[in-house]
Amino acid sequence: MECYHNPMELKTMIERYLPLNEQEEKDKHFILKAMEIHDNLLERKNRFMHFSASCWITNQTRTKVLMIYHNIYDSWSWCGGHADGEADLCAVALKEMKEETGIDQYHLLSNTPFSLEVLTVDGHVKNNEYVSSHLHLNLTYLIEADEKTPLILNKKETKGIKWIPVCLLKQEVRETWMMENIYQKLIDKMKGAKE
Repeated sequence: MECYHNPMELKTMIERYLPLNEQEEKDKHFILKAMEIHDNLLERKNRFMHFSASCWITNQTRTKVLMIYHNIYDSWSWCGGHADGEADLCAVALKEMKEETGIDQYHLLSNTPFSLEVLTVDGHVKNNEYVSSHLHLNLTYLIEADEKTPLILNKKETKGIKWIPVCLLKQEVRETWMMENIYQKLIDKMKGAKE
């Protein structure tokens, strides 16, 4: 699969992305405008906003998603993390998936984003240092994995890991905004991707 290794290729990929709804349309515009203004969006040195990548991991029948219990968000959450200088956000998402779940057998359904979003990150303490509120310019990738694959808990960042039936996700996720605006969109989109 073709990868996007530099910021110009990343920008072109985002320009070609077809938004699903108003949220994606406006967030796509926001991300592209941010790329015009800032030259360090791939680094956390930009304390206002920076790129991140997430993965939406589903089983083969699309009835469950693999979630981690995130220490900072205190909720069941998707896997993901910061670009930290890497313009190939697909590679970032896959690296984070392996670090946070132990999964190394999977099927990447596309190397282009399944979703994009601008996410707010509340101020928090990480590694004994306060991190001010900021934005994540996030690209999400759709991944299929076998439920029987052994999982490895990353105790440094998470308190749990499990496959959650899609029909029970609203009961499990404590971040209401994420559930209603992002995860529900991904569920709906996932159903469409299967058909």
